[in-house]
Amino acid sequence: MPLPALRRARTGPPWWFMAPALLLFAFVVLVPSARGVYYAFTDWDGLDPHYSLVGLGNFADMVRDADAVRAVWHTLLIAVAVTVVQNAVGLLLALGVNSAIKSRNLLRVLLFAPAVITPIVTAYLWRNLLGPDGAVNSLLAAVGLGARQQDWLGSPDLALWSVVAVIVWQFAGYSMVIFLAGLQSVPQEVHEAAALDGAGPVRRFWSVTRPLLAPAFTINLMLSIIGGIKLFDQVYALTGGGPGHATDTLSTLIYKDAFTLGEFGYSIALAVVLTIIVAVASTGQYVLLSRSEKAAS
Repeated sequence: MPLPALRRARTGPPWWFMAPALLLFAFVVLVPSARGVYYAFTDWDGLDPHYSLVGLGNFADMVRDADAVRAVWHTLLIAVAVTVVQNAVGLLLALGVNSAIKSRNLLRVLLFAPAVITPIVTAYLWRNLLGPDGAVNSLLAAVGLGARQQDWLGSPDLALWSVVAVIVWQFAGYSMVIFLAGLQSVPQEVHEAAALDGAGPVRRFWSVTRPLLAPAFTINLMLSIIGGIKLFDQVYALTGGGPGHATDTLSTLIYKDAFTLGEFGYSIALAVVLTIIVAVASTGQYVLLSRSEKAAS
């Protein structure tokens, strides 16, 4: 071996130190994932050791399954709605608590607090609040808006948007913290210079602050879209996918097909589709946001 190559080999990182972690990762994640993909092409029921290969049969059934098609649509709709609303609310909250008001530190704590509550606890809390006799309807009646009372989680037209509202309520504070970190990294001198040039608050935000918040937008949008696509616990605890299938997502449908109907092969095929959607959405979003971030810089 030439001397420079030998010197690099001696001073390079000892990659074999990674071997135990890589082996554990392969045993816990890679091997089960690969085996799961194999089962997506079978009619396995989860219990019987005897099963048959069905090729692309599960995926063909998925296209013909109205519940699966509806679940894909609901998954994408929730992901987009949560991403847009959560980040819009989080940005507005960040702009508010980034001001010089005396209670800004207390407001930051209160607004971020829902994000540290376990999602399943939040879901059960809001299931009671949004029930027919819950606090929301009681409050509407108390202020003279009894005609506006609704079965928020039992109506096929309202249940999906009620789920979105609960998720936004819980995680808008999380987005706020990320935006707030970005806002506090913007030099005050830049704002002062823009103000001296005659730029108003809206103009300063759009032309000065927004481009400098590109990294915060990238992080928030990535987390929101991936979390929205994989959403399960809040939906299942709030509505169980109902009423009917009005709020079923791919995650809830995977659970029902696997553990209620015993169609493990079909449910794993749904999980493969969900994985592909997450991968495509996150990769495409990352590429687009990275380009806009570079253009802004």
